[in-house]
This record gives sequence, C-alpha cells and structure tokens, in this order.
Amino acid sequence: GSTALRTFSPFASSIVLFTKRRTTRRLTSASSNAIFICSTVSSIFFSVIVDFPLIVRIIELNVPVILGVSEGAVKYMGSYLVVADLVKALVKSLNIKIPVCLHLDHGSSLESCISAIDAGFSSVMIDGSRLPLEENIKITKEVVSYAHERGISVEAEVGHIGTTEDNMTKEETNATLEDCQILYENTNIDALAANLGSVHGFYKKEANLDFETMELINKSLPVPLVLHGGTGIPDDKIRMAISKGISKININTELQSVWSKAVRKYLLENEDVYDPRKIISSGEAAMKERISEIVTLFGTKI
Repeated sequence: GSTALRTFSPFASSIVLFTKRRTTRRLTSASSNAIFICSTVSSIFFSVIVDFPLIVRIIELNVPVILGVSEGAVKYMGSYLVVADLVKALVKSLNIKIPVCLHLDHGSSLESCISAIDAGFSSVMIDGSRLPLEENIKITKEVVSYAHERGISVEAEVGHIGTTEDNMTKEETNATLEDCQILYENTNIDALAANLGSVHGFYKKEANLDFETMELINKSLPVPLVLHGGTGIPDDKIRMAISKGISKININTELQSVWSKAVRKYLLENEDVYDPRKIISSGEAAMKERISEIVTLFGTKI
C-alpha cells in the first residue's frame, strides 16, 4: 500500500528516532536512506512534566521521534483521547516542525487499536505474538484493514518478546524467517517486530541477538524491522542490529531508570521540597543527557 504515516502538524512518528538506513514510506518522513531508530516507549507518559523534557530535547536535537504509548499508560492518563489531545496540544503550542508520531505500543486487541486510531494516534502495534500464527494473522489483518482505510500504519509481532521474568528459552520465543514471511504476506503490515533474542526490562545477562536471522528477514521483507527491549543492549550490538536491518528500536526502561535515579538523589538532598513540579522535573537533565547519547549512538538524523 501507499498509506503515509499520519502525523500531527508536519511530523511523522512517536518516541523512537531515525538512523541511517532504508525505511518505508509509512513509518518515516525522513529520506530513503535515513534509518528510523531510537524509540522510547512512553509508558513514562504518566505526566506531561516528565515527557515534556524528552520532547523538548528531541526538538533541540532536530530529529524525528515516535512517542510510543502503552495500554497501561493510556489507562493511567484516562483515555486514548486524553493522550492524543495532549500530544497535539504540545506540538501546536511548541510549534514543533520535526516529525512526531503517536504510536500505540503492544496493542492487545482490535478494539484497543481502533480506540487509538479513532482518538488520533498516528500508528498502532497489534501484538498477537502470544497467539498461534494463524490467529495472529487473523487479528493483524483486521487491524490493518481498519488502519489502512484511515491512513494509519501498523506494526505487528512474531515470536513473543517477553520480559526478563518470563524464563522462556530462545527456542520457545524466537521468530523464524518462515513465520515472518507468512505473517507479512497475509497481512500487508508496515513494520515487523520479530523477536530475535531481546526482552523487555533489564537483562539478567547480556542479550543474545540472532543477527543471522535478522539479516535474512531484512533481505526478505520490504518493511522496517523493529527491536523491542533496547534497554541494556551493549552499544556494539545496537550498531550491529542497525547494520543488519533494524530500523526502529524501543527504549523505555532505561529512560525511566535514569529519571527515577535523578529524582531520588534530588529528594535526598532536598528533603524540604514538596512541590510535585520541582520533584518530577529534577530528573529532566539526566533524561535529556541520556537521550542525546542515544541519538548519537543510533546515528539518528532528519
């Protein structure tokens, strides 16, 4: 299809960034050789005060961004509409010109994805990875049908990307080239999150990414590959993943951790402070610094 990723104002994505590789027409407004990378899945969206410095830093760096929002974050904020209107208002008020996309991360159902799309999200992920492949294809097709009619892009998942607490083996959860091809050919998705050894949260041991299969999938499918669980993956493996075809990397836990450590330190040093604005914003500098490092690592550019 030729659907373009819908954006607020002149943008095109949500907290993820772009690197230097090919991407599709839908998931980036960058040039054809600019890889779309660095993402922070913003379940940290619990407060506009927390997300605000992140958005401001991205503006300062002049790089596209994907603001990924989990269903849990939406529930905390009140509704999909609240989240979408908040982002739209920030984009308009700050006169943001860089590509900015609002993306539903790990949508668990057709209904959830529809709610996000109707509220004004630019992109959605339907995560049917826990289902048998046939059922994953069925629900993904339903989401794609609804989304593409409205110019919205869809990310899907093959091979379950669990957490560090799942205790699943690589053989149980990793995606195969065949399954990725079957899902794509039967759904016409715009981006694919294929589990190739990553997990959400902090790694208990170094991530063991399957770069060989990653490269095969990239060469076989005409859609961007997504790496979830970017927190804690060594820099050399991040660079290798990008070279093997990864075009979007989700980073959430790391930014939450950086922010929370800075806030704890501030509270220990300022016991008399009670203003929530001062407390929450005390993590701003640390978060901005880490975002700058991530942008540099990914080679992200407009």
